[in-house]
Amino acid sequence: MPAGRPVVEVTGGKVRGRTVGGVSAFLGVPYAASPVGRARFRAPGPVVGWVGTREATALGPTCLQGPYPPGIEQILGTTLVAGTECLNVNVWTPDPGGGGLPVMVWIHGGAFVHGSNAVPAYDGAAFARDGVVLVAINYRLGASGFAVLDGAPANRGLLDQLSALEWVRDNARAFGGDPGNVTIFGESAGAMSVAALLGSPAASGLFARAIMQSGNGGVAATVDDARLLSGELGKALGVPATAEAFAAVPPSVLLAAQESVRADFAREPDPARWGESVLAAGAGMAFFPVVDGDVLSAVPAEAIAAGSARGIGLLAGCTAEEFRLFTVPTGLGDTITVDALPFALARFGIGASAIMPYAANRPEATAGDLLAAIVTDAVFRGPTRELAESQAAVGTAAFVYEFGWQRADLGAIHALEVPFVFDTLAAATTLTGPNPPQRIADEMHSAWVGFATDGNPGWPPYAEDRLVMTFDDPVSELVADPRADERATRYPGRQD
Repeated sequence: MPAGRPVVEVTGGKVRGRTVGGVSAFLGVPYAASPVGRARFRAPGPVVGWVGTREATALGPTCLQGPYPPGIEQILGTTLVAGTECLNVNVWTPDPGGGGLPVMVWIHGGAFVHGSNAVPAYDGAAFARDGVVLVAINYRLGASGFAVLDGAPANRGLLDQLSALEWVRDNARAFGGDPGNVTIFGESAGAMSVAALLGSPAASGLFARAIMQSGNGGVAATVDDARLLSGELGKALGVPATAEAFAAVPPSVLLAAQESVRADFAREPDPARWGESVLAAGAGMAFFPVVDGDVLSAVPAEAIAAGSARGIGLLAGCTAEEFRLFTVPTGLGDTITVDALPFALARFGIGASAIMPYAANRPEATAGDLLAAIVTDAVFRGPTRELAESQAAVGTAAFVYEFGWQRADLGAIHALEVPFVFDTLAAATTLTGPNPPQRIADEMHSAWVGFATDGNPGWPPYAEDRLVMTFDDPVSELVADPRADERATRYPGRQD
């Protein structure tokens, strides 16, 4: 075997990676069959084996998706790799011949319609450098992953994630990892996926710990409401909302119709047309998990509160100004007036009474600034802390963080913490802007490694005086119940 070209055997056959700087990477390794043709709307099938040794030195195909909206696209970017084997994983390890290493499984974000494991900021070399086997997965997105169709299982995107976790269980040892010490982590839709997995009976035994970055546990619609959205997609395609009819549609045509329906959904949020729970739970998203009685028997937050994740350590948090990603670069914040603010908040299920403490604490804030602050707390911060409280209530440690460092022109926006966690700042300059503080990356990355190793990120659990580790510049510090008067009590899918 050539130096720097390690070979390991996994489900399907042998794969050859590449070792650089003491880190071995195996890229684009399939964990399930290609979801093409009629398989596009089926549960993930077993991986198709190969003869000989498969090269695993190039990123694998990405799942069907379009670009982010203007403004956001320039910051996050869309990484696309052509091909049909989109259900693949990337693996980084410090020692494929070793054993007993903690394993972390990354579930990317993107509102369940964007993203992939090929994003440069998700390079797992720094985790491997620090003794972790890092696995980054793909899963089906949009209609392919989450539309409710006759003749198709629901939650196909979650079924993909479960299949990937089963692959990790079965193959972790081939990369030096311990299948009994797996931590799942994700951001945005990835964190919402983590919540779904915490609430899913089907995920039992597949991971020991979980990290949620900028998510919540309320994202799950009813099957009947999701069918309304799928029916609208069928109308746009001119076919019935069945797996057979959708599978006969070329992928590019399906994607175009999906994006058209999503645009209508954003313009006209009518519960009678789209489904009340789709509008309430999705916080602007159209395609996402449903309570199907199989993968999800309840809304994840409710299942977790009932003890579904008892014994699974949780690290969860968000950025201080999440929603500014959706108001500042898009120009939305500039269009919101004081008079329009209550109506804008109502689209997120937030009452006008929430405005008062935020306005009092921010006398110079514009209506757009207030919208961003309130929605940040209602959709991300409040639900995150409720999940921590739910875990504490069933006797399980939960740790909470907040990412406070502000990019000068945008603030502490959604997704900003990701390259700090991965220690990949140089790969994410369009997101971080110039000169992001490496010290915060060192601190966050170390905390995530520590949590994955033994369940301790380096600070006390949240239940002790609502303690929150705030990562910021010039100093990161532990804060007891920050901005207590602004703790939102209502968010999409919940009542006051």
